[in-house]
Amino acid sequence: MASLTIHTDRILGNIRKLNTYLADHNITWTLVTKLLSGNRSVVEKIVQSEHISHLHSIGDSRISNLKVVKELNPKIQTMYIKPAAIKQASNIVRVADISLNSSLETITALNREARAAGKKHGVIVMIEMGELREGIVRGNVLEFYDQIFQLEHINVLGLGTNLGCMYGIEPTFDKLIQLSLYKALIEEKFNKKLDLVSGGSSITLPLLSTSKVPTGVNHFRIGDSAFFGKSLRTEKQFRNLSTTAFDFSAEIVEIERKDGVPDGEIGDAAIGQTPTIDRDNEGSFSFRAIVDFGELDVNPANLEPKEDTVQFAGSTSDMTVYDLGHDPASYAVGEELHFTPNYTAVARLMHSRYIEKIVR
Repeated sequence: MASLTIHTDRILGNIRKLNTYLADHNITWTLVTKLLSGNRSVVEKIVQSEHISHLHSIGDSRISNLKVVKELNPKIQTMYIKPAAIKQASNIVRVADISLNSSLETITALNREARAAGKKHGVIVMIEMGELREGIVRGNVLEFYDQIFQLEHINVLGLGTNLGCMYGIEPTFDKLIQLSLYKALIEEKFNKKLDLVSGGSSITLPLLSTSKVPTGVNHFRIGDSAFFGKSLRTEKQFRNLSTTAFDFSAEIVEIERKDGVPDGEIGDAAIGQTPTIDRDNEGSFSFRAIVDFGELDVNPANLEPKEDTVQFAGSTSDMTVYDLGHDPASYAVGEELHFTPNYTAVARLMHSRYIEKIVR
């Protein structure tokens, strides 16, 4: 059975190092855990660690995942990190202390549900800064805040933006200083204090050491770098963070010497792909290994074989083929191939119930 090994000690080591690094730059931060798909064994080790006490909150984009966090550690502050569906307002108020929002109708619904629950719900308003994802347009900022400040059960915590995600818009100093200036403008206009300017994510981390993050930006939402230890700008290790928290392995179920090209008329494959055939390989052969995962589990393009001699050959819904070259002496049926998964791969593997999770 294919398996994903999660080294929680390395993740916790990254959290500890990020705590120190961000504190040195007067930044508080939210650990974004959506990658883990609410896996109780992994989440428990994280949320019950002493390092979590230094975080601002735990963030996730799934209500069920935040529910797991609250069950395992009710004292942790939780954040729902995507615009909420109005129909889920009651559930969001129940499991999230804070939510990111860009819709007045939704915040009004959250206010109503918070009143019914006898509590206040924290809100960070997302501002559109060029990424064209969630966020109110800048010309409507003052009018928007004027209306939400009137909601008695909404605690308006600040403002934020999302950059570098959908279109890869860079979190430049100019973009972030605009966000800081909106905070100052809102505070002056309404005589209110906003605690958070949430303008950073993993892609913004390297900018801190180059003084390219305005002092007004004081909150980051970080997932990728905490789990994979890399800078999203360079895909290289960020500072001294661990890059080896995840290992994916799949069992070899067949090894055979096979021709270099398929034999017969070629049409669309069963999963809808039209393969590209290199006719230069006609008459050649190699040994091919079939392993026990497929496209339904993870996209092989998001996996890097740990051995250079292993090359991707093709995949179907539930099995994948790798070329082992002309000498398969190092491999045998029943043994495993090992891979380094990227963020997208781990997210899908954690979500799949057909992949064994080994938590260390």
